[in-house]
Amino acid sequence: MDSMNTGINRSISVLQIIMLLSLTTGFAHAQKIMTLEEAMDIAIKNSPEILKSELNMTISKENLNAREATTKSRFEFQINPFFYSHSRSFDSNYSNWITGEEISSSGDFIVSQPIKFSDGRITLRNTFNYHDNSSEYSGITNESKGFSNFTFLSYSQPIFTYNKLKMELNQLRLALENATLSYALQRLYLERAVNQYFYTVYQRKMALAVAQDELKNQETGYDIIKSKVEGGLSAREELLQAELNLSTSKSNLQNAQVNLDNAKDDFRQYIGMSLSEEFEIESNVEFAEVPVDLDKAIQNGLDTRMELRQREIDIKNSQDQLTVAKTTNEFAGNIDLQIGIKGEDPDLANLYDKPTRSPQVGIQFSIPIWDWGERKSRIKAAEAAIRIEEINLEAEKTTVELDIRQTFRSLQNLSMQIEIARQSEKNAQLTYEINLERYRNGDLTSMDLGRYQNQLSGKKMDLANSLISYKLELLNLKIQSLWDFENNTSFVPMDLQDNLNEE
Repeated sequence: MDSMNTGINRSISVLQIIMLLSLTTGFAHAQKIMTLEEAMDIAIKNSPEILKSELNMTISKENLNAREATTKSRFEFQINPFFYSHSRSFDSNYSNWITGEEISSSGDFIVSQPIKFSDGRITLRNTFNYHDNSSEYSGITNESKGFSNFTFLSYSQPIFTYNKLKMELNQLRLALENATLSYALQRLYLERAVNQYFYTVYQRKMALAVAQDELKNQETGYDIIKSKVEGGLSAREELLQAELNLSTSKSNLQNAQVNLDNAKDDFRQYIGMSLSEEFEIESNVEFAEVPVDLDKAIQNGLDTRMELRQREIDIKNSQDQLTVAKTTNEFAGNIDLQIGIKGEDPDLANLYDKPTRSPQVGIQFSIPIWDWGERKSRIKAAEAAIRIEEINLEAEKTTVELDIRQTFRSLQNLSMQIEIARQSEKNAQLTYEINLERYRNGDLTSMDLGRYQNQLSGKKMDLANSLISYKLELLNLKIQSLWDFENNTSFVPMDLQDNLNEE
């Protein structure tokens, strides 16, 4: 009776699992089939790090555009449409009060042009003014009203110092390049992470398939031992062990399904999908060994790795800081030139009847005498900062070459491991089939058969994991060397490639 109930319960459980798998398979047909490329596109749109990198590029680009706009001619009006003042003061020399009143209007038109190559500035300025002044002193009232116009051209040129405008523009260009490199690096890191999440889902999917195969094999074994027990050819203990193995397989199948669902949720969260959106992945992990030239990988990595370019940018910025440090308490000067003409008359029509020319020339020097070692210390600090960045660059180069070498060796090892795993799976499959026949003939216990089944399941997963590891390591080499050996092309974006070649 117990055996009958156990058989009925087993039949119901197996039927439930079959129905569940059938429904899951049928539902999968209606699900979205997602490729790795589609997952990458979704992740790029939703990744906070990518969005922040894009915004940083926008900030750097607009800052550069704004600064370059200031190097062009600037046109400006300054207007004071009305000014009035009334004053009363005491003249101590004559012991009398002076009352004054002023009404005026003025306007300035200014054209200013910075000079990039010299950091000088040319300015054209025209000032037009109308005034109406009156003053009362000792009962005598004086009035003055009229128009004036002053037009002059001036030039100011710093001397014996560095070109501040040119340095600032260069620093902003380097900031834009650095932001662009950071964006490209974020995309590479994102691609690596998306691949890892994607293939984790694939691994869990393979584990579920292996668990399904294992359950089918256990069901076959159970049917065999059940027939033998009912025919009196095997002990009842064998049937109990087979039932235990079958229950374990069912539990393994359920665990595999849970792991797959969890992996899918992690994948959805990372790329920015809705947790309720269903999908199935589509991937080809068939093994095809990709020939890799280690010397080419190292050379291309050293020539094009964006982290190295960022270290070079850090060195250039440190060199600029050294230039600034050298100007601390420096001997410097400034030359000012001005040529102008001024007209003034009560009658606007006669404004330039008697013009006044007013040329000006001025030279100023700043001559430091003693700064208590400030300049010397700042220079030493800046030189030390440059040395630090140079050390960072050399260390980064060593790290790049080391990572490429290790990834190359890992690829070679994985290629060998895949062949071993493939042969091991074949051997495990053949061993299981042989021992299943022995089990049919009564020469093997169900516990022994379960061990061979577990061995087969393990070898299948070993092969799947080796294939996925090879795919991920090949991607890692592409990121490390910035060379796509599968397509034999450079992996550096073309706009970045042009920038690197221009330096």
